Amino acid sequence: MRKFKKKLFAAMLLLLASSNAMATDNFTVNRTDFRDESIYFMITTRFYDGDPKNNVLCWDNQEAQMSTKDPCWRGDFQGVIDKLDYIKALGFTAIWITPVVQNASGYDYHGYHASDFSKVDCRYQSGDGKKSGDVMFQELIDKAHAKGIKIILDIVLNHSGNFGEEKLCKEFDRDTRLRNQADINACMIPNPETLGSDYPSLLPAAQYQRRLALMKNTDGQNHDPHNYWHHFGNFNWDEPNRWWAQIAGDCVDLNTENNTVAEYLINCYGNFIKMGVDGFRIDTSGHISRLTFCKQFIPQFAALGKKYENKRLNKAPFFMYGEVCSRYSDVQYRGQDNLSPYYYTWQAPQNLMDQFDGSQSYWDTQEIYDRGTGYDDKLMPLCEKDKANSPESNNTFMLNGAWHEPDYSQSSGFNVIDFPLHYNFGNAATAYRLAKSVDMKYNDATYNVVYVDSHDYGPGSGSRFGGSDAQWAENLSLMFTFRGIPCLYYGSEVGFRRDVVIDRGPNGPLSETGRAYFGGYITGDVEASDFGEYKASGNVAASLNHDVAQHLIRLNKIRQAVPALRKGQWTDDGCTPAKGGFAFKRAYKDSYALVALNGGATFTDCPAGTYTDLVTGKTYTGSTITVDAPHNQGQVRVLVKDWTGGKLIDDGAFIYETAAQHKGDQTYDGNEEAGTTWVDEAPLPPVSVSLSPAGGNFRTNTVTVTAEVSEDATSAWYQIEGQDKVDLTPGKSVTFTIGEDMNFKDTKTVTWSVTNSEGKEKTGQVTYTKVDPNASIVVMVKADKAPYIHAWTPGVGGKNLTGAWPGKVMKGPEEIDGAKYWTYDFDNVESFNVILNNGSGDQSGDITGITSDTYLEYDGGKSAKKISAPANSTAAAKVAFSP
Repeated sequence: MRKFKKKLFAAMLLLLASSNAMATDNFTVNRTDFRDESIYFMITTRFYDGDPKNNVLCWDNQEAQMSTKDPCWRGDFQGVIDKLDYIKALGFTAIWITPVVQNASGYDYHGYHASDFSKVDCRYQSGDGKKSGDVMFQELIDKAHAKGIKIILDIVLNHSGNFGEEKLCKEFDRDTRLRNQADINACMIPNPETLGSDYPSLLPAAQYQRRLALMKNTDGQNHDPHNYWHHFGNFNWDEPNRWWAQIAGDCVDLNTENNTVAEYLINCYGNFIKMGVDGFRIDTSGHISRLTFCKQFIPQFAALGKKYENKRLNKAPFFMYGEVCSRYSDVQYRGQDNLSPYYYTWQAPQNLMDQFDGSQSYWDTQEIYDRGTGYDDKLMPLCEKDKANSPESNNTFMLNGAWHEPDYSQSSGFNVIDFPLHYNFGNAATAYRLAKSVDMKYNDATYNVVYVDSHDYGPGSGSRFGGSDAQWAENLSLMFTFRGIPCLYYGSEVGFRRDVVIDRGPNGPLSETGRAYFGGYITGDVEASDFGEYKASGNVAASLNHDVAQHLIRLNKIRQAVPALRKGQWTDDGCTPAKGGFAFKRAYKDSYALVALNGGATFTDCPAGTYTDLVTGKTYTGSTITVDAPHNQGQVRVLVKDWTGGKLIDDGAFIYETAAQHKGDQTYDGNEEAGTTWVDEAPLPPVSVSLSPAGGNFRTNTVTVTAEVSEDATSAWYQIEGQDKVDLTPGKSVTFTIGEDMNFKDTKTVTWSVTNSEGKEKTGQVTYTKVDPNASIVVMVKADKAPYIHAWTPGVGGKNLTGAWPGKVMKGPEEIDGAKYWTYDFDNVESFNVILNNGSGDQSGDITGITSDTYLEYDGGKSAKKISAPANSTAAAKVAFSP
């Protein structure tokens, strides 16, 4: 009989273990409501470097990137794939990654400056060149899904970058070969048909204005006749006109009221839905009107989500949430409903929807300039009419102590980041009090995405959360048991860059900001058998053993075990917490929980049943329940009605029965700030043929030309007019002479050809012309940037040779003896004077008495002087080709 009882007890233990495993498996398989998720948010390029061969410098701030061995483009898709088990070990079920579309700006590692919405950025791809960005992104989605993890893609609808956009305003051809991406001149080939042939010679500020004018009509000309961009100039952050304004130099505001623009964005991002992304986080949503969202985007994305549901994990409904930024202490932003996050969760009025006409035929009749009102006559006023007082809802709250069926008849289908809670999360008490008083403003606040800090802001500041581990634990305990979908910004699990300014732009190293590279903290091996269950070694083990990381693992397990905590309504009726604590009830259908934070609490009017504390395993019955707990920040008691699994978690540093328990082995190997090794290789130039000098006028009887083709080419040749072709060897130079013995009397043309690795051939011609030495006077200026030249003839009534001040931008540059020289020719003049200036106010003194070819040196400010001609005075710039 004793032997039989022993076998029976063993069988019961096996059954219990099997039941707990099945519960976890059911959670993994059956997650279709996005409130079931918890989100880990990363800037992909700053998370983990899975392939050092694809590390790329941003165009700006290269000195800081080089000195710290920390290229901005460092983390990649392979890095996310490599550390999926780390995210699963922490217990997170979804990953929010920053935008992946092709970008172009001086500091675009974050992905918010799109130049081509239809493609994945080439800098995420594998360094071996065998996998394109799209393929690598698909691999990431598939491998995340295989581990039960969902992918949320950050997208931008509000703006493009300032380098144009591939379809809407093509300003450049992009050479996407990885090795060229750190050099703006190698990878961004200006389109002369749109930017003009003189674009390369312009100063950077003038180049920016040239690019911008093509999109915003800032120069008084109608370059954007179809109105693909908004042309609104002056705006106020606290007024509706922020919906049509350019919020930053790298964020050119798209006209999302234009159907052509909206449909293009929907088609581009629809391809990512087709690939299987599980949801969108929509950037700068507060800079688009609610009416535009409800008309142009939300129904269309939802329909695409339904069409491609088989691509998503568990065929779950497609989830969307927006960044309606409102850094303000109250839920209503400065007294305006229509600028507040909650407003976007409600459907826009149908009568306004019916009047919305975003047809291209309408926009083609509007001629709008940034320097004027920048305001159209129809759709902007219509959006401003969407100012009705926001309704209120009890979808978030329990009624009479119980869950009730929510009413979503007025829902927009769009959810939001909870900016008011985020702003107030300096401490949990302030955030909780705000939610208690304002949650009725949202259609359903249980769908709000809630975080403490992010890649932009910390609570009430521009720095990452600066609180202690205990304060982190308290905030997280509220986030994971209270309403909303919890989200953690990468590295916060170990207090990474605590209280550090998040974003300084291209000013100083990224390693000194809240967007620093995190990968060194998670080197080593990790294998997650389930959410919160893992084996690890190396630095990643130390990070997972950190007190805050362990706290997150426990909170994720608790939340995943209880539907009421994930998607339940809440109330604090009949809840009396211990001093300094919080207490509330949560309910979702048959799931019911009592929650006490920072200590114990008394709950009254509890539904009949047996309540089990997941932390201690103790059980309680009766309509009034008092639970005791040590008073400390982050402490949690979760009593679940009709729970049969007993104690769910072991004791930790912040959640425990009687005394704090800390995980051992939290020591790093000393390389947590180094991460993976950066392959320090300078980018190679584009496929090019170099002829030096590159044509032009010559007074000499002979001209010696150096010809060279870059090593990226597969083949090349040159041909002097009237002679045979001569092959060029990639990476090696040859010289030839054009002279009188070869009939160089007036002109001679040299033809060249180069073929790239894709088999594309490009040919071109360079012409050399022999001129009368007295025909013109050439001024050549040695300077880093193209100067302006103002010239005039001497004496009373002298003639202006270069037009109104500041004169003409000099041509070039030509490279002579390793320096840049800029030129300007003066015909039919015997003597003249010049002033050099930078076009922005600084100018040199008068340089007088120029009667022959003259060489000057200019510092770009107030100093210029005559210099001797360089030794190689016939050298000239390269003629480059980038197919």
